[in-house]
Amino acid sequence: MALLEEIVKSLELWLGLIKETQTFVDPTLDPVLLVPGIAGSIINAVNNKTGKSERIWVRILGADHEFCDKLWSRFDSSTGKTVTLDPDTSIEVPEDRYGLYAIDSLDPDMIIGCDSVYYFHDMIAEMLTWGYQEGTTLFGFGYDFRQSNRFHETLERLVAKLKSIYTASGGKKINIISHSMGGLLVKCFMNLHSDIFEKYVKNWIAIAAPFQGAPGYITSTFFNGMSFLEGWEQNFFISKWSMHQLLIECPSIYELMGSPDFNWEDIPLLQVWRESSNSNGDSSIMLESYPPVQAVSILKEALENNKVIYDGVDIALPFNVEILKWANETRNILNCAKKPPPVKFYNIYGTNYDTPHTVSYGSADKPVSDLKQLPFVTADYIYVDGDGTVPTESAKADGLNAEARVGVPADHRGIICDRYVFRVIKHWLKADHDPFYNPVTDYVILPTLFDMERHQEKGLEITSLKEEWEIIPEGVVTDERPIVGSICVSRVGEDNISREDAQATVVVHPALDGKKCHVELSAMSVSTNV
Repeated sequence: MALLEEIVKSLELWLGLIKETQTFVDPTLDPVLLVPGIAGSIINAVNNKTGKSERIWVRILGADHEFCDKLWSRFDSSTGKTVTLDPDTSIEVPEDRYGLYAIDSLDPDMIIGCDSVYYFHDMIAEMLTWGYQEGTTLFGFGYDFRQSNRFHETLERLVAKLKSIYTASGGKKINIISHSMGGLLVKCFMNLHSDIFEKYVKNWIAIAAPFQGAPGYITSTFFNGMSFLEGWEQNFFISKWSMHQLLIECPSIYELMGSPDFNWEDIPLLQVWRESSNSNGDSSIMLESYPPVQAVSILKEALENNKVIYDGVDIALPFNVEILKWANETRNILNCAKKPPPVKFYNIYGTNYDTPHTVSYGSADKPVSDLKQLPFVTADYIYVDGDGTVPTESAKADGLNAEARVGVPADHRGIICDRYVFRVIKHWLKADHDPFYNPVTDYVILPTLFDMERHQEKGLEITSLKEEWEIIPEGVVTDERPIVGSICVSRVGEDNISREDAQATVVVHPALDGKKCHVELSAMSVSTNV
């Protein structure tokens, strides 16, 4: 079995499916700062009287109660800050492990299903194998994601972070890797602190950034809330309603609405099947469609009576027009941001996933008679290409002079732990020391089958394995015959009695559809141990 594992690993290395693990520290690397998106940072609540700190995002035990008690907030239009309803609670983001702790696993105590709360965990682990070192060349920037992407306290913390990284790395300029809304935060910072950005930043890699918003996802969030976990885990997590009541007072969410100024290929709409009656009492059913600006009036009417009961007091939480005004100004800042000439910008975006774009409520058979019903109606969607959250069209429209833009078939969360994305980033960071690699013409590998059987027969242990992959290359040749290769290896044990034989065959089929090459690996080992 050991020999079979070695031969399969050798073939996977040859095919480029895996890379040799590295445990060294590369002193030539420039520092990297990882910036997460919305809900991508651990948040602690600190009791102002006792100084006691507890994690409230993310947690499983008592999650919903503590979340509502400690994190529900109101927006202060005079300062642009979202302030926690509990006057005895302050919010902080932990700085352990040079900021990486807050953006690694969002619930470090979770054991079963822990990958559901991983954020940058896989990327951090991968980069450590490239030779990066925490606190010298690898850092994280967690932040209070309730706040605006141009909130001055967040941006001032980012200034201090860049300066400290510059010092810790011995005066090296910094590579920023942002994910999702983190791209909007970095772009706001680049505009409002352009001198600092130019002085300390070398490259910026934006991944799955909603540069023109995530219209379908955010519209349904305003009406129905948002869930960050799927499957069984969400039963122990924060309810969509509790999340809704937080986000409706968060400028960050309003800043993710679909841009009304962008020249969309398909304008994102809010659609409502409505039933109305005329003066004669005759009723009619119509599908009404509202583009982004006109949709605001529907949001206002539908959420007019939204409220929470906090500490025995009714608190009105309608659609917040003051936050919308603030978000519109943020959009102006984003639109006029310019990249300093010395800084290189790269964009990675997700593709091949149905992504909500137009949101529809009701139907011809079940129309909506009262807009205040919308928070209790399940939405239907018209989809476009994207990562399941951000349309490809939005993520590509960065408005900057990019060195490269690369689309990857991956979903919004999965894209930051995608093997192909790792390969591209590694090259852009010059951590691969390979000047000939071209991310634009690289290929994508999609595993499609893994099957292994093991049994014993007449003193022999027989193991068989079969793996298959689809490889999506650039410029596929479609008229070649399959490529077949095989290898056989034998090994005798130290006792000169036990023996293991292994063989493997690889078949690479041409891309008959012009898109995907099919790769088959068949391997078998036979061992004796008498």
